[in-house]
Amino acid sequence: MKVIICGAGQVGWQIARHLSGERNDVTVVDYNADLVRRVTDALDVQGIAGHASYPDVLERAGARDADMIIAATHSDEVNMVTCQVAHSVFNVPRKIARLRAQSYLTAIYSDLYRRDHLPIDVVISPEREVAEAALRRLSAPAAFDTEMFLDDKVQLLGIALDDDCPVLDTPLRQLTDLFSTLRAIVVGVRRNGRLFAPEPGDQLFAHDQIYVMSHVDDVTRTFEIFGKVVRRQERVVIIGGGNVGLAVAKALEGRTERLRAKIIERDRSCAERAADALERTIVLNGDGLNSELLEEAGVGRADAVLAVTDDDKTNLLVSVRAKQAGCPLTIALVNDPTLLPLMDPLHIDAYINPRGTTVSSILRHIRHGRVRGVYSIGDAEAEIIEAQILSTSPLSGKLIREIEFPEGVLVGAVMKGEKVIKPTGTTRIEEGDVIVVFTMASDVPEVERLFQVSIDFF
Repeated sequence: MKVIICGAGQVGWQIARHLSGERNDVTVVDYNADLVRRVTDALDVQGIAGHASYPDVLERAGARDADMIIAATHSDEVNMVTCQVAHSVFNVPRKIARLRAQSYLTAIYSDLYRRDHLPIDVVISPEREVAEAALRRLSAPAAFDTEMFLDDKVQLLGIALDDDCPVLDTPLRQLTDLFSTLRAIVVGVRRNGRLFAPEPGDQLFAHDQIYVMSHVDDVTRTFEIFGKVVRRQERVVIIGGGNVGLAVAKALEGRTERLRAKIIERDRSCAERAADALERTIVLNGDGLNSELLEEAGVGRADAVLAVTDDDKTNLLVSVRAKQAGCPLTIALVNDPTLLPLMDPLHIDAYINPRGTTVSSILRHIRHGRVRGVYSIGDAEAEIIEAQILSTSPLSGKLIREIEFPEGVLVGAVMKGEKVIKPTGTTRIEEGDVIVVFTMASDVPEVERLFQVSIDFF
């Protein structure tokens, strides 16, 4: 498949890495020649320096025979015009655009823009993706990372193990024997900064960060087994009243259970906009780093603090102060992936990586229909892939123990019809089954081959 990626920033780079690694013909376009050079030096892709919306630049990028264009520059207007030019001049079959401005999104999602007038097949909104990620974090307060799979019947849980975790130093195969009815599997472990897929004989140690695939009905029990107490949330303080904070507050107001929420927003006009849009949420205008304002907002009594300003350092420092004040759950929005290793020493419970959520969302839309979900782990170190088994797949008809998966791959859940089962070595994978696997990034091409999905993406 021939793909043109417009924008060589972090999102464009990660998408290019994924697609080029799966033997697709990828061309990256960006007006910054240094960024283009960085991508072409590191990846097996072509690069064009120029404005992505210019027809002559798209012509040089091969738009006349491109199967897809992904417009992910920093400008909404450039992304929209790029899709329009790709459609009107080059008739590119599939067009994906990343849009940030709420005004555009409101118009597009309310169907004011018709496809004939603004030919974008898929709109990716980083703010909406981040807001949904924040709500998922709040719904699983004992997890530092979470995502849903298999029609929301299976949940990925990122759990940090404390010194008092009751199952430390226990081989994973023994955990299976001890909790035979638990529908949960440890699929990934991060230890001393290194992420890996564990073997049955591996033990878990204090300060490990583990990724667990759990049936939704067993989530609470899974947390308890790994030493986590699930508390009901009644008070949430949101630092940042922009699009993300506002979307989260609106969603919280729409829940059936009563929850008290407060927003702290530094910009007065933004705070007034949030106050006008919300009914029960209290909006405070001021600096989220101000200790007196944090005390007025009741951070010490809050069940969770969500820091989602547009400044990473503010989010980290606010989270630290909230933790010192006694808040049991702090969640920080972090754009810079190099800051993620600071989460543990700063005692920040969970983070949201906007680029990671955006990359995951784009990947879900560009892969073949048999791949139903993709979630990027950490700094694109690993992926969780949900896919349906085809009759032509090498997996079809085999027991899991007979499948020669790469060492960095583990099956986390299997759905047969409407029933989700915990996979074992004797589970037979059949045509039509939907499986969820954890795979290290280097093993993704081999997993795609096993799923028989890398030939065509749409």
